[in-house]
Amino acid sequence: MTQWETAALAMWITDNNVFSVAFSSDGAHIASGSSDGTIQIWDLCTGEAVTGPFKGHTDSVTSVTFSPNGTCIASGSNDGTIRVWDSCTGEVVAGPFKGHKNWVTTVAFSPDGTCIASGSHDHTIRVWDAQTGEAITSSFEGHTGWVRSVAFSPDGTCIASGSNDRTIRVWDSHSGKAVAGPFEGCTDWVTSVAFSPDGTCIVSGSNDCIQVWNACTGEIVAGPFGGHKDWIRSVAFSPDGNCIVSGAHDYTIHVWDSHTGKAVAGPFEGHTGWVTSVAFSPDGTCIASGSNDHTIRIWDSQTSKISTSPFKGHTDWILSVAFSPNGTCIASGSKDHTIQVWNLYTGEVVAGPFEGHTGWVRSVVFSPDGTCIASGSHDGTIRVWDSHTTEPIGCAFEGHTDWITSVAFSSDGTCIASGSHDSTIRVWDIYTSKAIAGPFEGHTRWIISIAFSPDGTCIASGSHDHTIRVWHSHTGETVAGPFEGHTGSVTSVTFSPNGDYIASGSHDHTIRVWDSHTGAAVVGPFEGHTGFVTSVIFSPNGAYIASGSTDNTVRVWDSHTGETIAGPFEGHTDWVRSVTFSPCGTFIASGSHDCTIQVWDLHANEVIPSSFNRYTDGIRSSATSEPFKEHTLCNTVNSLVVAHPNKPHTILSDASTISSLNLKHAFPAITNFTFNTDGWITGDSIPLFWVAPYFHSLLPHPSSMLRIGPKGSLFIDYQSLMIGKKWSQCYIF
Repeated sequence: MTQWETAALAMWITDNNVFSVAFSSDGAHIASGSSDGTIQIWDLCTGEAVTGPFKGHTDSVTSVTFSPNGTCIASGSNDGTIRVWDSCTGEVVAGPFKGHKNWVTTVAFSPDGTCIASGSHDHTIRVWDAQTGEAITSSFEGHTGWVRSVAFSPDGTCIASGSNDRTIRVWDSHSGKAVAGPFEGCTDWVTSVAFSPDGTCIVSGSNDCIQVWNACTGEIVAGPFGGHKDWIRSVAFSPDGNCIVSGAHDYTIHVWDSHTGKAVAGPFEGHTGWVTSVAFSPDGTCIASGSNDHTIRIWDSQTSKISTSPFKGHTDWILSVAFSPNGTCIASGSKDHTIQVWNLYTGEVVAGPFEGHTGWVRSVVFSPDGTCIASGSHDGTIRVWDSHTTEPIGCAFEGHTDWITSVAFSSDGTCIASGSHDSTIRVWDIYTSKAIAGPFEGHTRWIISIAFSPDGTCIASGSHDHTIRVWHSHTGETVAGPFEGHTGSVTSVTFSPNGDYIASGSHDHTIRVWDSHTGAAVVGPFEGHTGFVTSVIFSPNGAYIASGSTDNTVRVWDSHTGETIAGPFEGHTDWVRSVTFSPCGTFIASGSHDCTIQVWDLHANEVIPSSFNRYTDGIRSSATSEPFKEHTLCNTVNSLVVAHPNKPHTILSDASTISSLNLKHAFPAITNFTFNTDGWITGDSIPLFWVAPYFHSLLPHPSSMLRIGPKGSLFIDYQSLMIGKKWSQCYIF
C-alpha cells in the first residue's frame, strides 16, 4: 500500500456517544454500541439505520461484535451484562449473561461462534456459551486492574487480554489457565488488543504507544509506534495482517505497517471527539470509526484514485437463483428482502428490486412461460410478481406458520408448491392465492427443499429430519418414502427431466440419486465437497448434476456414475447457496453469501459459441431503479487495462482470436492466474495485463464468464489488448 485515500467516504450522525463499532462478516453492515444503552445496525453503502435500536441494556453499551456468520450480535454493557441479539430483528436471543461484578468493557465471539469472551472492570475474563449464556469455565484471574480488551486467537484456542495493570496476558480459552505473559513493557493502561490473522502476533494499544508482541514468547517484535498525541483507544489488524489501524483520543485515525511501524496513512481527520473504536472491513478496503462526537465515519483504505458513481444491487447474501425459461435472465432472492432480475450476458439489472417481503427471500423461481416469478420468504408468505413490471400479482399467500424455505411452479404454471419451517407443504392456486391442497404432514422437522415432478403429479421434499418424501400433489398422500440414507439435513431435492429419479444434497457433504417411485438408492453418495451441499440441480438432458456447497465451490457430476466431470469451480468467497442450469445446459449460475452471482461455462476449456447470443427477447422492466452499468474496459479507455509489453507470443499467436468471455478462454495455455495487489493480472507468474485494483472485486474468476456483485459487473475486451509487439501502440499509462 503506497498511497491511501484519507477522505471520509461517509459520516453517520447518531444521538449519543458511539463507544464501539464492528463490521459484519460480509462487510455490508456495521453495528454500533452507544452511551444510551442501544445498538444500531447500519447499511455500509447507504448509511441508513437498517435495524434497531436494540433496547435492553440499562447503561452504556461499551462493546459490540458480530458472530462469524453474521446472524447475531453480542454486546457488553456498563450494566454488568452481556446480551446476544438477532442481527436482523433486534430480538434478544440469549441473555442477559450475569456473573461479572462490575462494568463489562469488552466482548468477543470465538471463531466458530459458539462462545463469547468478556472482560470487566472486576479484573476478570469470562467465557460463555453463546446460546445458553452459561459460564463455560470459572473466571480467568490474574490481572490486577480493569480488563479493557479481549480477543480470541484465529484458531479459538487462546484469548488475549489487555488491562489497566499495564500488561497483556494470553489464556487457554477452555481451561482459563495463563499460557503466556504477563507481557510487560507498556508504561500505561493497555486499552486494546488484537491477534494477527495468522495468530502469531498480538498488537496492543496503550495510552502512550502501539506495540506488536510475539504471541507465544511475549517479545516485542515491532514498536513502539509513535504518532498519536493522546490515549490510543482501539487497534485492529488488516485482514492480510500487513497493516494496523489505530484510533485515539486525539480525534484521529492512523494506519501503520505492522512489520516496520512506519505510518502508511493518516492521520485521518474529521472526528471532533475521541475515536473510541476502529475496525477494518473484511476485504480491507474500508475502515470504520466510532467517536464521542456522536458519529460513525467510513474511510477509504485503498490505493486507487479512481472514483465512480454508486452501483446498485443486492446488499446482502444471495440465497436463491433461477434462470428464465429462455435462458437470457437470472432471478435472485436475497437476505436484503428483495428480488432482482439480471441479464445473463451483461450483468445489468433488467428488473427490480422487487420489494414487498419483510424477511429474507429464501427461494425464487420463474413460471414456465417466464412471465411471473414466485418467491418464498422468512416473513412466512409466498408472493407472485410480474417479471416485466415487478408488480405483485394478487395478494400474498398466507397459511404457513413459519419461514418459507422453498417454492416451485407446477409444469403448467397454474400452481405453486411451498415448503416451510413449520414442517408442512402446501399447494396454491396462482390466480386466487388460495391453498388448494395441504398441509402435507409427515416430516418430523422443517422442510428445506421441494420440487414438482415434470408431469406435475408429484412433489418431492427434503427435510431437516434427514429424509426425502414424495407426495401426490393433489391429495397430499405419501406415494414414496421416506428415503433414508443421508446422515444430515437434506437441503436440496430435484427431479430428473424424465421424472424417474430424484437427486438430493445434504449437510453430510454428499449427493445421492434415488428412484423416485421406489425410494431405492440408485447412485451415490457423490463425495468431493468439504462442506454442506446446499443446492443440486439436474442438467436439462439429465446427464449431469450441478451442486453448490458451503465449501464455496460448484461441482458438476455424471448423474449415472457420480464421477466429477467439471469443477470444483472456485471463485466465490463465501457459501454457495443456490445453483441452476441454463435451459440450453451450457451455463451454470450460482448465488452466494458473498453477495455475488457467478455464471460458469460447463465446458470450461471451450470457447462459448457465438450462437448462444441468439437470445434477444430478454425480460424488460419499467422499473425506475438504475441498472448496473456495464464497464467494457480496454487499454484505450480511462487507462484501466494495459497489457504487459514483454508478454511472450507463445501464449497467444494471434490476439484477434482471443475470446472476450473469461481468462481461461482468452489464455488457454495458462493454468494459474493471480490478481495481484499492484494491479497486474499474471498467468503462471507472467504479467499479462493491468487492471486498476479498485476493479479487482468485479473481475470474474478465470473459469467464470460473469460475476454480478454489489458493485456491478466488469467485462474486459481481451481483443483490444495490446499483445506482444502491438504494445508499442499503447500510449496511455
